Amino acid sequence: MSKPIAAIVGRPNVGKSTLFNALAGANIAIVKDTPGVTRDRIYTDVEWLNINFTLIDTGGIEPDSSDVILSQMRDQAQIAIDTADVILFMVDCRQGLVDSDSKVADMLRRSHKPVVLVVNKVDDFDKYMSDVYEFYNLGIGDPIPISASNKLGIGDMLDRVVSYFEDGDGEEEEEERPRIAIVGKPNVGKSSLINKLLGEKRLLVSDIAGTTRDAVDTVVTWEGREYVFIDTAGLRRKNKIKEELERYSIIRTVTAVERADVVVILIDATEGVTEQDAKIAGIAHDRGKGIVIAVNKWDAIEKDDKTVYKYTNDVRATLSYMPYAEIVFISAETGQRLPRLFATIDMVIANQSMRIATGVLNEIMAEAVALQQPPSDKGKRLRLYYITQVSVKPPTFVIFVNDRHLMHFSYTRYLENKIRDAFGFKGTSLKFIIRERKDREKS
Repeated sequence: MSKPIAAIVGRPNVGKSTLFNALAGANIAIVKDTPGVTRDRIYTDVEWLNINFTLIDTGGIEPDSSDVILSQMRDQAQIAIDTADVILFMVDCRQGLVDSDSKVADMLRRSHKPVVLVVNKVDDFDKYMSDVYEFYNLGIGDPIPISASNKLGIGDMLDRVVSYFEDGDGEEEEEERPRIAIVGKPNVGKSSLINKLLGEKRLLVSDIAGTTRDAVDTVVTWEGREYVFIDTAGLRRKNKIKEELERYSIIRTVTAVERADVVVILIDATEGVTEQDAKIAGIAHDRGKGIVIAVNKWDAIEKDDKTVYKYTNDVRATLSYMPYAEIVFISAETGQRLPRLFATIDMVIANQSMRIATGVLNEIMAEAVALQQPPSDKGKRLRLYYITQVSVKPPTFVIFVNDRHLMHFSYTRYLENKIRDAFGFKGTSLKFIIRERKDREKS
């Protein structure tokens, strides 16, 4: 089941990014940025009361502005509203209720989504509570006072947010059909690929409403198997302001990736792999999804006997943090190698769900330890006691050791490579959790 999504919206300068950064910084599970992924992230994973959700930051909404950049930010916020399960509507206690707040509230009412009204900059609850009550006039629910900069009241706010997730926790039944997201930067051929899939070989197709989003998913049957393709088309904007265009792309990509089992990252062969491709790929990598890199417009490339080899090396070099990803060369326009694409998707789905018996894993670990001694520090050597697989999608392993601080990243990677040598796991990342277990003799 995909993680629910919450979006922070409001006028400019009410403290949305401050709240976002406070929640991202307090989230102890957040990992270092993947190389190639933008540092100025507009999404992060948050955990509260054992409930995980994705938080999206948005640009400020100026409802009536004709300024090009502000109108782009308004459109971008609307995308976030459309894709979110819960909306955090932030207002500014110091400025008080202004006309723009009422217009944003009207916009949110039309979304028919749960709204948590967050009154920011309440640094002293006793002093400012009378100012908080003014926001009842918005008619959008009880205001929750917080101070994002001082991290006051955030727990009560998160309690309210996750209460909506709990109410809808069972809405999405486990989908039998694989869910495939086709992502990529604008004009790379996402729409063309989906359209080709719909028209090729008289595929049996039906449209179904997205389970928790407004986007429409497409069911495609290929050789007797049904797949749900998550629509990420429509990323193009006539006004190509680079930063804003990238934010549109990232919001759409995050929401699509979150719901997918396998992500097909579409790259334009005529342009080569770009920095934006790396950012989009990093989102899928961060979330442990199955990944297929589809190099599109391959029919437009002049080729010799080294073209595939050179192109593969270029992709691997730019996306070096995900060497497990599978690469296929296709043409959405002509349908070239689409059967290969489906075969690769099927393989990745199988690998994402693969389970390895604990006994076999421990045999592999014992052999790996015998071949290369674990690291040591100041005379203390790492001891590995036990490994077991605890989940799939992605395959996740827990390794019990005597001191987790001795488990260097490079040794974890060494063990990962040994497991991959034995079982492949092509197209999927592997996740390792290191746990300490003291020697039983000492306990």
